[in-house]
Amino acid sequence: MAVTIMLALSACGEKKEEASSAASTATSEAASAATSEAASTATSEAASTATSEAAAAAPAGGELNIYNWGNYTNPKLIEKFEKENNVKVTVTDYDSNDVALAKIKAGGHGFDIVVPSSNFVQIFINEGLLEESKPNSMSNFKNMDPRWVDVEFDKGRNYTVPWQWGTTGVTVNTKAYQGDPNTWAILFDTPAELKGKVNVVPEMSDVMAAALAYKGFSPICNGNKDELKQVRDTLMKAKPDWISMDYGNVEKYAKEDLMAGMNWNGASMRARLQNDKIVYGYPKEGIAVWMDNVAVIKGAKNIENAKKFQNFIMDPENAALISDFAKYANGITGSAKFLDKAFAEAPEINLPEGQKTFIMPACPPEVTELYTAIWTELTK
Repeated sequence: MAVTIMLALSACGEKKEEASSAASTATSEAASAATSEAASTATSEAASTATSEAAAAAPAGGELNIYNWGNYTNPKLIEKFEKENNVKVTVTDYDSNDVALAKIKAGGHGFDIVVPSSNFVQIFINEGLLEESKPNSMSNFKNMDPRWVDVEFDKGRNYTVPWQWGTTGVTVNTKAYQGDPNTWAILFDTPAELKGKVNVVPEMSDVMAAALAYKGFSPICNGNKDELKQVRDTLMKAKPDWISMDYGNVEKYAKEDLMAGMNWNGASMRARLQNDKIVYGYPKEGIAVWMDNVAVIKGAKNIENAKKFQNFIMDPENAALISDFAKYANGITGSAKFLDKAFAEAPEINLPEGQKTFIMPACPPEVTELYTAIWTELTK
């Protein structure tokens, strides 16, 4: 049962990098100087006070280890955070929510930050994997778009801040296909011109929701076994017409190794900027709206730097850096003025009027079990 939601998108971005830190050296020198001066004029107690003040005034320094989706973190954003905070940042990539969840649950990873999608945030919270970092008490929280504050997956924002948000639709190269791109039939009843040229992102919740919507069923945590059997049959029949189920497809679309498929709007826009024959389709049957969110991992070694990063990306200028790279909206008001007008007007960023949309929550275990059974068969 798709719900129509009128959304005004505003901004988007992504990638990785690292730098170095000299905070401990600076702190030691400042402390030493202060101690020496105090020792010559006062007691050792005064020297201790001066040392503490000098250390407090020095940059915090240290490290920050970010675990994020691949090709999703703007190097300029990381460089700026490193420079302002004297922190060495390391970014490690993953390609799915399931991979990230498994890695964090296993422990011993050394990460401080993870970026789960909206339908996984509650799973992370329920598993006790996230720190209650209280972004809602941070100085830049005032910049968060109000519609993204009381979200179902993190009411009032006690754990997470927005990274980027967008839609999951269809990418089509008009060189291969001149028909209507605004339907899930591109995937599930593939036109002859596109057979063997279609890619599907291997995200279970996205694929299941799209197939349910295409069949006219509720795409939101649907546990109806009769309807799911029809969805299973539809997926199994469609799969031979696909060339792959893969991520990282911006270049493949741009180079025309792929001519159509399920894709995210920002990735589709990045491909179009390299190949003007590419269009992004909004399936009339309904389209998923998602948000990826920055969270601090429970027991993080560098928890204070992780919190600083959460506050840092709620600054409009920094949020614009995120969006400028990956081409997704960011959920921070005031960021649009730091972005190119072409971005705000891009067809991939602006939902057509009256478009059916739905936001995927975390599904109950019994529904997830049914989905997983179908998914396991599909991905054999």
